[in-house]
Amino acid sequence: MRITEYRHEWKHEITFCDLLAIRRRMQAVAHTDTHALQGRYHIRSLYFDTLSDKALREKLDGVNAREKFRIRYYNGDTSLIHLEKKCRRNGLGVKASAPLSAEEVQALLSGDLDWMPRSGRPLAVELYSKLRSQGLRPRTIVDYTREPFIFAPGNVRVTLDYHIRTSRNPLDFLQPSCVTIPIPDDPILLEVKWDEYLPAIIRDAVQLPGRRTAAFSKYAACRVYG
Repeated sequence: MRITEYRHEWKHEITFCDLLAIRRRMQAVAHTDTHALQGRYHIRSLYFDTLSDKALREKLDGVNAREKFRIRYYNGDTSLIHLEKKCRRNGLGVKASAPLSAEEVQALLSGDLDWMPRSGRPLAVELYSKLRSQGLRPRTIVDYTREPFIFAPGNVRVTLDYHIRTSRNPLDFLQPSCVTIPIPDDPILLEVKWDEYLPAIIRDAVQLPGRRTAAFSKYAACRVYG
């Protein structure tokens, strides 16, 4: 299991004109993520929640210490899938991840959980225990396009996310033909993440007059349909 350190995070909902400006600035000072294809990639995530929507309610209520589980893959490539747990405490975020096979994900979606406690992956075992004890279940598919930029000092990652779409049918998670629909208002999201410090060159590059950090959640936004 891979665990990142707690990181700082800014989120802004921005306009298309903002996106063009930020993209141009970041191309001048940072590097595109090597995993991107022509500067961008497609992300598909499947989020888990309880029958009482614990993860959603804690996000909307601004609970200081909270967590959520998701499964994610990139550019339609199901040969590399990640199980992830994101935790937030005191405004900082940390992520743990572990690999899953497409066969394991399909088994989970089909209700076959027997492989999980025998997987040898602590994160899969933890998800299994919470599927059993808390009633976690696959809830919502979230699709979007991401433009990622990397700046080594401060371990800074700047991303531009857009074309956010959703589906409430978890069984279609691995299917290229999965039907998704755009969320209202077609939002564009700027995210900035860093470790101990945010270099001034990046701070200046992402500044947008009149914009404030906001607790935007793709998962919460996609739950507008239920």
